[in-house]
Amino acid sequence: MYAIVKTGGKQYKVAPGDKLNIEKLNAEPGAKVELEAICVVDGEKVEADPAKAAATKVVAVVLEQFKGEKQLVFKFKKRKNYKKLRGHRQQLTRVQIESVGSAKAEKPAKKAAAKKDEAAEAPKAETKAAAKSTAAKAKPAAKTEAAEKKPAAKKAAKAEAKPAAEKKAAAKKTETASEDAE
Repeated sequence: MYAIVKTGGKQYKVAPGDKLNIEKLNAEPGAKVELEAICVVDGEKVEADPAKAAATKVVAVVLEQFKGEKQLVFKFKKRKNYKKLRGHRQQLTRVQIESVGSAKAEKPAKKAAAKKDEAAEAPKAETKAAAKSTAAKAKPAAKTEAAEKKPAAKKAAKAEAKPAAEKKAAAKKTETASEDAE
């Protein structure tokens, strides 16, 4: 199970046990924070609606507050003798993802969803079988008519094709005989 969370204007893919560096949060080391989920993936089930995914809790523990590596910012204007070199170190927070969703709430929901799926599948199977039987009753007559027409047409075509083929063979024999005679 994993989730896509949004914090500090960025999005991160997180799973339980992951450690990541995010934009600074106002929390002391050891404090638990909830992150906003915008997508939750649980095996086969994907909840991509941000409104529904926000109901899923993503709990993280703050490990430390620190500064990131220095990023150089160089400003330059050609032919003006203007050059400025500045450094920037971003304030970051290292967090460890403790849980994605609540395990207690998911188990009953899964069982209820499984029961609903089973209940929904049974009537669907019955209706599909009924639809097939009615379609089968209507189609056999059409199939038999078409089946009777097709072989008869094929037989007639074959019967016509044989004399034509025999005529062609006879014509070829006469042509070869006339060529031999010359």
